[in-house]
Amino acid sequence: MSNKLNTKASGVVAVAVMCSRVLGLIREMLFAGLFGTTLMGIFTIAFRAPNLLRDLFAEGALSTAFITVFSKKIEREGDKSAWELAGKMMTIAVIFMSIVSILGIVFADQFIWLLAPGLNQADRHLTVLLTQVMYPFILLVSLAALVMGMLNAKNVFGVPAMASSFFNIGSIVGGVVLGWMLDPKFGETALIGLAIGTLIGGFLQLVIQFPSLKAVGFRFKPDFRWRDPGIRSILVLMVPSVIAASAVQINVMINTGFATKVSTGAVAWLNFAFRFMQLPIGIFGVAVATITLPVIARIAAHEDRSEFGPTLGKAMRLAIFLTLPSAVGLYFLAEPIIGLIYERGQFHHYDTLQTAIALQFYAMGLVAYSCIKVLSPAFYAIDRKWTPMIVSFASIGVNAFLNYLFIVHWKFGHKGLALSTTIAATLNFGTLYLLMHREAGTLHTTRMISTLIRCGLASAALGALAWAGVHYGHEWIYSPHLLIKIASIMSLIALAAAGYVLVCLIFRVEEVSSAWNAVGSKVMRRLRR
Repeated sequence: MSNKLNTKASGVVAVAVMCSRVLGLIREMLFAGLFGTTLMGIFTIAFRAPNLLRDLFAEGALSTAFITVFSKKIEREGDKSAWELAGKMMTIAVIFMSIVSILGIVFADQFIWLLAPGLNQADRHLTVLLTQVMYPFILLVSLAALVMGMLNAKNVFGVPAMASSFFNIGSIVGGVVLGWMLDPKFGETALIGLAIGTLIGGFLQLVIQFPSLKAVGFRFKPDFRWRDPGIRSILVLMVPSVIAASAVQINVMINTGFATKVSTGAVAWLNFAFRFMQLPIGIFGVAVATITLPVIARIAAHEDRSEFGPTLGKAMRLAIFLTLPSAVGLYFLAEPIIGLIYERGQFHHYDTLQTAIALQFYAMGLVAYSCIKVLSPAFYAIDRKWTPMIVSFASIGVNAFLNYLFIVHWKFGHKGLALSTTIAATLNFGTLYLLMHREAGTLHTTRMISTLIRCGLASAALGALAWAGVHYGHEWIYSPHLLIKIASIMSLIALAAAGYVLVCLIFRVEEVSSAWNAVGSKVMRRLRR
């Protein structure tokens, strides 16, 4: 089995995740138009409760720990032993996450009080109800994460990456249909339909992966023989990962608490902005991280780890090449893009301006977010599991201090929360990079700096084109005619992207060829047929 970083696989994952993120934007666009920022702020807080646990367990600690141990098990002991470990882990997940779901339903009121102390009594009552409806989502998504880990370790990337698209489809169709049935005017009662739609989406995300899982050889049978070295290794890895992820979630809770003190709408503005930023993070950062973790875990399983650092460095350079232009583009085009996607129905122009401001400040940390996705799991592969935890907890203090400074002292409003998040993420990445450099021996830092400078110059060209397009093409970019507006914005994005690639080619950025090998060469072969 090859231990080389497969850029073609990252291309497959990027396309699949892009479909999911686009569907996610369609979902947010539709819900924003139907419900407006106030009601969507309530729904966002309600969904944040089980969603925090998803990040904490399913797509954070559990996923990282399982993929690391499962990949090493395949490399050292073969498929049979790995499948036995997977069966035991699935059994544990079903039981434990069912208990968590029940506790979440019972103690939803207390959890919402901690998460959003600024809510009034009526909004809090509705938020608690929605949270109770959605809590079983954590069970479904935890099982989906385990299945995804098994498939990734067997070099199956496309179907797991597409699974979240079915979550979006289920939540859109189920949410809108059920919401309309409960309240045709899409008032507060219709939010219950969205909550049920979330469960439908989680179920689809899980079951759509079953055929692929069967194809690679897994057959689930409940297995209660939990006194297993592999299970112990996963749980040991999960402890610091859960603690580290809890630091991130504490930051989210702090931000949400501050946002509710600004306004309920501020919660929605920040959520819409961050959800939009998830598009490039998911397409590029998560795609690169997804194909990197199994590779470096297999490298770490051998005594010779000489390729560990270079492989990780290559993955981060690829992430920088892909996400730096995205960050610059989002900064300069935030307002027209947000207006195009969200501004309709109950989502007004004022909401567009406030969401765009938040997006600009979030975009400043896009590269750091994406590189953390690649870098943080690597510590678990080399048994330095406590390092991300310590760094994450240090970020709590930084984030809390900056929130107080920006919101209470300097009155920055909701954009201060986005800025504090960006600063904390950037410091987090810088610290992790320095620590990993010491552990890995080399990450090819000189090449990393060279890539950053060259891509930075190319991104400056992209930014100049984007600014000029908005400034001189204002009447088309902000045209009242939807088709003209869409064509203008898409043309400007294409022009700016072409300018970025051209400058990268002039400066001979090696990641251009990697991206071409992942996507372009395959397209050209098909065109020649």
